[in-house]
Amino acid sequence: MAKTIVEKILSKKAARDLKAGDFAVCKIDFAFGQDGTSNLIIDKINELKIRKIKIPFCMVIDHSSPAANEAIARVHKKMRQFCLKFKGMLFDIGCGICHQVIPEAGIVKPGDVIVGADSHTSTYGALGAFSVGMGSTDVAVSMACGKNWFKVPSTLKIIIKGNIPKGIYAKDIILYIIQDMKSDGANYKAIEFYGHTLKYINMDGRFTICNMVVEMGAKCGFMPIDKITLDWFKLFLPKNYKFEFLKADEDAHYEIVKEYNIEKLTPLVSCPHSVDSVVAVSEIKNVKINEAFLGTCTNGRLSDLKVAAQILKNKKIKKGVKFIVAPASKKIFLDALNLGLIDIFVKAGGVVISPGCGPCVGSHAGIPADNEIVISTANRNFKGRMGNPNSQIYLASPATVVASAISGKITDPRIYL
Repeated sequence: MAKTIVEKILSKKAARDLKAGDFAVCKIDFAFGQDGTSNLIIDKINELKIRKIKIPFCMVIDHSSPAANEAIARVHKKMRQFCLKFKGMLFDIGCGICHQVIPEAGIVKPGDVIVGADSHTSTYGALGAFSVGMGSTDVAVSMACGKNWFKVPSTLKIIIKGNIPKGIYAKDIILYIIQDMKSDGANYKAIEFYGHTLKYINMDGRFTICNMVVEMGAKCGFMPIDKITLDWFKLFLPKNYKFEFLKADEDAHYEIVKEYNIEKLTPLVSCPHSVDSVVAVSEIKNVKINEAFLGTCTNGRLSDLKVAAQILKNKKIKKGVKFIVAPASKKIFLDALNLGLIDIFVKAGGVVISPGCGPCVGSHAGIPADNEIVISTANRNFKGRMGNPNSQIYLASPATVVASAISGKITDPRIYL
């Protein structure tokens, strides 16, 4: 029977033929938690009296890094002790965000099944892995057993067509798709992305798109394994590593096939308080902002920082605007430092904080005050997401965020490009 990518991966991990809708217990290749979810993972492992973890795993201190208070510091200590006891990999404070440091560590490979106690684990689908977010208890069970049960998702095929217009980035493209699909338009579906446009989207952009498929309800997303992917793997996997080229069969069944032509797309922004409330920047360009945030597991990568620095060079942040930058990993921070990008951000009036999630989840380092308006490169803008339910969060590309920080109001970045 012809199969989609997710049907192929889960069939192999279950050691039997599976199709969409089937339930199966599947082998898991890797599991992880972060400091917002690992506390419960550890408690469940201890409750089950587990003496050995069956699969490779890691824990990442990224959501509150360094610790913002005594309670979080206790969780961090607990994570360090647990990883030492069970020989897990630990990414400590300053290492960066789980969805960046795990791929950088060469952990993710095409065809892997990866479970993480973080909803944006779908990011690794850009590298051909079936990577899904789970609750902490399910991740604990996966670590204890080396397997877990899954319902095989049906698959949507999304084709992206057209040349990428000036001022348009991967963030604009996925916001455009979410605007059409809505927040529940792909509930528990796998998504395979295709189309000529993908040849011009780098790996950072592909991570962005796969990261945000969960904002339309999807279980996971997949990008093609092509030259862009292989060039990325050459940087992070051992030279002698060999993997199979994973792709769907030509006659695989898709629940829906949708095409999106981006030829005439203009910069977009997601309005409070839902990700699918997307409009053109030109429709709300006079909204004044109090804070601009560049970072997160969606857009804190090196190419994002490069775009921002290109616009910001020899300019200043508008007086009264807080401009906060959080590189997604220590490697990205160092690369940005060597390229002079950090210098540009600081001289312009920005604040560069430790690699990690920072203000995105509202734990520290940039919580807005009442009635303040934030424009962010993050993936979510729900009420209270950044720590204050009385603030408003707009989502946009790095270019739009930086352009807005310069002008002090939501701004079309094309005037600076």
